[in-house]
Amino acid sequence: MRRWRRAIAGGGFALGLWAALAVWVARTELPPLVPETSVEVLARDGSLLRAYTVADGRWRLGVDAGRVDQTYLAMLLAYEDKRFYRHGGVDPLALLRAGGQALLRGRVSSGGSTLTMQVARLIEEGPTGTWAGKLRQIRLALALERALSKEEILALYLHHAPMGGNLEGLRAGTFAWLGREADRLTEAQAALMIALPQSPAARQPDRHPERARAARDRVLARAQAAGVISVETYEGALREAVPMARRSFPAHAPHLGDRLRAAEPDRRIHRTTLDRPLQIALEDLARGALRDLPTQATVALMVADPQSGAVLASVGSGDYLDPRRQGFVDMTQALRSPGSVLKPLVYGLAFSDGLAHPETLLNDRPARFAGYAPQNFDRMFRGPVSAREALQVSLNLPVVELTQALGPARLMAALRQAGVSAVVPGDAPGLAVSLGGLGVSLEGLVQLYAAMARGGEAVDLSATAPQMLARQRLMSAEAAWHLGDILADAPRPARLPDWRLAFKTGTSYGHRDALALGYDGAHVAGVWVGRADGAPVPGMFGVDMAAPLLFEIFARLGAGPVPLPPAPPATLVLAHADLPAPLQRFGARVAQASDAPELAFPPEGAALRVISGGVLARVERGRAPFTWFANGAPVLTASHEREARLMLEGPGFVTLSVVDAEGRGARVQVELR
Repeated sequence: MRRWRRAIAGGGFALGLWAALAVWVARTELPPLVPETSVEVLARDGSLLRAYTVADGRWRLGVDAGRVDQTYLAMLLAYEDKRFYRHGGVDPLALLRAGGQALLRGRVSSGGSTLTMQVARLIEEGPTGTWAGKLRQIRLALALERALSKEEILALYLHHAPMGGNLEGLRAGTFAWLGREADRLTEAQAALMIALPQSPAARQPDRHPERARAARDRVLARAQAAGVISVETYEGALREAVPMARRSFPAHAPHLGDRLRAAEPDRRIHRTTLDRPLQIALEDLARGALRDLPTQATVALMVADPQSGAVLASVGSGDYLDPRRQGFVDMTQALRSPGSVLKPLVYGLAFSDGLAHPETLLNDRPARFAGYAPQNFDRMFRGPVSAREALQVSLNLPVVELTQALGPARLMAALRQAGVSAVVPGDAPGLAVSLGGLGVSLEGLVQLYAAMARGGEAVDLSATAPQMLARQRLMSAEAAWHLGDILADAPRPARLPDWRLAFKTGTSYGHRDALALGYDGAHVAGVWVGRADGAPVPGMFGVDMAAPLLFEIFARLGAGPVPLPPAPPATLVLAHADLPAPLQRFGARVAQASDAPELAFPPEGAALRVISGGVLARVERGRAPFTWFANGAPVLTASHEREARLMLEGPGFVTLSVVDAEGRGARVQVELR
């Protein structure tokens, strides 16, 4: 009976002790369990483009245990805590062994720490060499096991394990010491990442390579003894060199990363559409280009997919860290004069509206437009010249005449349709807008040329999530094809490849900006060269400074440009002599006369139902014969009647134009249902 009483008393004492222990653990105040991780900017394949330190200046990259090398995890448990999945935060056997060592040595040994106890120490940054510190670790470890799963505890270790200096966590360690992600490691690399957290300051490879090697080799020996790696693998891993220097973290697309971080400061991961190899190649290209530029000049580059709108590469400056060149300024976003690179838009609108054809003769001669007297760059005049040649050699007088016929407001409206933000001095666009008299960003110009590349349909560029929204049509597909055909045959310096790359260069007033924009059948790209502060760079021209870089970009995209698409079926490909009479010579000089043609029907914006007899159209004033166009394609020629039935195909939006015998025109946009 006495024996039973002692047993009951002992059991009651044990239960009471267990209950007291449970209450003690339950009352543990837990530190924050969600680690602050570095902001990361990722390429389209998920690879790291750029990372930022956390608030206290440490590198702590987010870690997904499912994307960590499995050999590393097996070696980690074999070395640190082989009973990790079987204990409740404290391993009694390890504690007994550690206690015996402490009695013999007179101090607390860390040999009894489980991974959970190490996590407790790391998240609190508590002491390790005192009984009080070890007791606190035990209490917190037990509390962590009650609150978290084993996978969550392991994830905390992977985030907080010290890797030397301001490095925390496995991924920070692999990037800094190995220059790679943690998903695929050699056995020697995995062993080094396990050895470092035990004594990061004493084993830092760049300072103490021999200590780092010795610690790594002990981890390898333990892994071989536990059967995690074979003898052959162990012997091969011992021969692998230890890294001798710390590597820099990736810092690609820094301007874009800064913009994304500023727009969403609470987001940890920013996924982009950038192609990492292409981004790196263009950053190297921009950096190399600085060698040929004045010390305060820089360069910006962009590449996009015109079909999806995805930005594939974005380089805001040649050297982000160079204060002399103001490298921190993102010149893909800065509003600058586009020079002559808007001229293709003017010609495209004129082709689309039926005002001109590539073989239409324009007048390159001295002219004044209400006091505005533009001149060609070479101050020479060529007389009658085809629209094709005028665009290819970038003449100023013909494009100003076309702009007068279209109206500057029409040009600004087309930019808005393309999604391009443009700023005009005094908010009053004049004829000079076609020669660069406005402010637009390199990104905006690339977006505009993307619309030309995709057959005249606007597309929204995005480096994060391109959205396939309803597209606005800037110009007809036929007009856009004509532009590509003309620009692909533009003259170029002999040192540039003879590729059929549709491109246009520009130089702003005072040599402040040199630009080149271009596209092939799959990509659109832009180059800007100049000073970020807007100061002139004497002797700088787009064709000399920007065009070679544009061709270098396309050289890095593959073995020469992708062929441009074929002409749409309705494209009017004719010699000058075969054109309808109104298109043979441009008559915009008299387009403002009181007897110029005017469309009486249909009115602007009308919705018309398509019937078998065609769509009714009527022109007033003007001189017969009349030529009618739908989206730039002729549908009725040499008509002497003012009223016509036009066979149009719907549904959709159509720009309907009529040109009289003297080349004067009128147009409306209607919807066919």
